[in-house]
Amino acid sequence: MGEETNPAARPVAVFDSGLGGLTVVRQLLDRTPGEDIVYLGDSARVPYGTKSPETVRRFALQDAAFLLRFDPKALVVACNSASAVALEALRAMAPVEVIDVVAPAAAKAVEMAAGRPIGVIGTEATIASGAHRRAIESLDAAAELLAAAAPLLVPIVEEGRGQDDPIVLSVLTDYLRGLQRARPGVLILGCTHYPLLARAIAKLMGPETQLLDPGLAAAERVEAYLRQNGWLNPRPRGKLRCFSTDNADRFARLARRFLGRAVDQVEWVSVEEVMDASRGVANR
Repeated sequence: MGEETNPAARPVAVFDSGLGGLTVVRQLLDRTPGEDIVYLGDSARVPYGTKSPETVRRFALQDAAFLLRFDPKALVVACNSASAVALEALRAMAPVEVIDVVAPAAAKAVEMAAGRPIGVIGTEATIASGAHRRAIESLDAAAELLAAAAPLLVPIVEEGRGQDDPIVLSVLTDYLRGLQRARPGVLILGCTHYPLLARAIAKLMGPETQLLDPGLAAAERVEAYLRQNGWLNPRPRGKLRCFSTDNADRFARLARRFLGRAVDQVEWVSVEEVMDASRGVANR
């Protein structure tokens, strides 16, 4: 079987509303280092978390359609907001396995909590969707879930503010006040930006609360899926190709914070081209 038809040689596609999904890519690079990854950050339309479910679904389908042009063997929805409201539509549209960040995180949280309450922080869209609650209750009907929206954390991270910044600590203290009183056993960082604030969040929550990065849970799910199908790429290191719908130079400059390494390649793609890709899928 030639490389063109060998599923192991096909890339893994990942999309998010901007840079945050690179925290998921970082986990994928650790667990599946031989994979080629094609990433789309829809930075021109970030954030998704304050938009309506209908808008998030439309954007997510457009993002996925653009990435399907690269013939991926799996599609990872790194955006929690898109995972929460668009997963069913994405699975109906995509001809490949679609892996989200909500369900794997819910399963891991139930396991880690061992009967203690589970907390989740996320964008307004993610929390309002109730997706984490449904996923957790499907696994443990008696589980207690405590949720809090934390919408300002995305722009704070995008601005490059550090974890010791007084503004960061002030905003986190306000958002986490109710969760601090409840002392959940696990706190799901339900937005791809939040792992960059993990040290500050852990300090405020205390040692009784374990933090859960959904990117790790999603990467484990991807690895298991590829291994089960015999599709893991055996190379020591694959290539990362990134597309941004906004300033590609800024994306490349900020990406190192999320990824922990320089990005191999960043290309600008217009929102119009992303939208055109979805029209092509609809007309098939």
